[in-house]
Amino acid sequence: MSNAAKPLSTNRSTTAEPFDTERFFGVQTASNRELPNPEPMLVNLARCVLEVLAGARELDQMMRWVTEEVYTVLLRRSVLAQRARDLKGVRPHRPQVAVLRTTWSSPRDGVIEGVVIVQTAARVRAIALRLEGLDHRWRASAVSVL
Repeated sequence: MSNAAKPLSTNRSTTAEPFDTERFFGVQTASNRELPNPEPMLVNLARCVLEVLAGARELDQMMRWVTEEVYTVLLRRSVLAQRARDLKGVRPHRPQVAVLRTTWSSPRDGVIEGVVIVQTAARVRAIALRLEGLDHRWRASAVSVL
């Protein structure tokens, strides 16, 4: 009997497992130990948020550091702030911001929740931020200006 007549046997299954593209190309989470100290990020994001709302900074400059949901919320708020400035006849200006205190904690690995207390010429404000370790950097997944 020749080799051509013998059926070839393989140990491989005929159904291949589907390739999980999200696992390799989607957003990758990171732990606290893989990421830098979050305090400078909290302070810088708080300043940037106030500058965006005051009309002194373009929101697009923050795109790398916030999630899509936060970007959408900040866009809506900045448009409303621009309309209010237009109605009052106030020009956009860069606010002078003094950071009074920064407090943060980690409710779980890869997540930081913090509050930055700032003083502007008009008042004292609190900016609450939630940072998540995504794609090997901190990204804000929630921002609230009080």
